[in-house]
Amino acid sequence: MPKNPFTRGHSRALTKRHKIAVAGVATLGAAAVVLSAVPGNAETTTSEAASYSAPVKYRSEELKGLQADVKEQLAAKALQSKAAEAKAKAQAEAKAKAAAAKKKAAAAKKKAAAAAAAKKAAQARKAKEAASRAAQRAKLKAAAPKKSYANNLDGWIKESLAIMKAKGIPGSYNGLYRNIMRESSGNPNAINNWDINAINGIPSKGLLQVIPPTFQAYHVAGTSWNIYDPVANITAAANYAADRYGSMDNVNGAY
Repeated sequence: MPKNPFTRGHSRALTKRHKIAVAGVATLGAAAVVLSAVPGNAETTTSEAASYSAPVKYRSEELKGLQADVKEQLAAKALQSKAAEAKAKAQAEAKAKAAAAKKKAAAAKKKAAAAAAAKKAAQARKAKEAASRAAQRAKLKAAAPKKSYANNLDGWIKESLAIMKAKGIPGSYNGLYRNIMRESSGNPNAINNWDINAINGIPSKGLLQVIPPTFQAYHVAGTSWNIYDPVANITAAANYAADRYGSMDNVNGAY
């Protein structure tokens, strides 16, 4: 029996060309099936089928260009996003700073008002205290009994010394006493009718033998205007001696 020429033993290997041809035939067969299955608009359907069956191929340069465009767009969007974030952050910081400044100004104003109120209250308190002290002193002074001095030479000298101290007139008990004893021997009504003053019509009078013009010129406020008044006479003479000699303590003779 003759052998089948198409048996495996007699088949030859397919060359590369044969393989391509077979693939082409298969593709054409598939396209024919599609055309027969879909009526009308066959051309369009065939084109679409072809487009779906064969993906578009791009050159490497075109792919690189597309990638660069995408990167640039992404970078631009990233920059826009960062700029928007920075703007929002700056606005928030400015708002926070303005609020803090406003709060600080309000606190400073409140502090200044409190300080002014405290100062005013302190001044009012001091004024009230000063008025109260003045009133108390006046009350005590009015209530305090006036110091009395003996109506003699010792009392006259002591009272004069108190007035002299208040008026800032220097002098001591011994200085006054020594000059009084030399001038009048302690007689408040003594008068000199023989010296040059008497000849000129202005005799020396009183405990310290003061002439009327000198008494009037050096009279001390608060004392009598009577030249024979012991306290007035002593105080006026001490005031004159302080002006001319520095103090009655420095007078050791006629003055």
